[in-house]
Amino acid sequence: MEELYAAFNAWMDKFRNNIVDIGGALKGGGKIVTSEGASDGPFMEVKEVVGGYMIISAKTMDEAIVVARESPGVVTPGSSVEIREIHKS
Repeated sequence: MEELYAAFNAWMDKFRNNIVDIGGALKGGGKIVTSEGASDGPFMEVKEVVGGYMIISAKTMDEAIVVARESPGVVTPGSSVEIREIHKS
C-alpha cells in the first residue's frame, strides 16, 4: 500500500499543474432521481460504479490521455480511468 501511495504522490507532483481538483472516493449508495422524486436503488452492478473522480486541466484530449495514462489508477490489470470533457455553457 505504501508503494501505491508513493506512486500516486509522485504522479500528483508530476502533474500538479494539470490537477484542478483531487476529488476523492465516492460513498456507496445514493439516490435515483427522476421528475417524480428520489428513491433508493436499484443501482448499477458494482463493476460499473464510479470509484472516485478528479478534475484535471488539459488543452487537448491527447494531453488528458497522457496525464491519465501515467496515473497509478491504471497500472493494476483490469483497471481503467475514464476521461470526460466538462461542457462549458
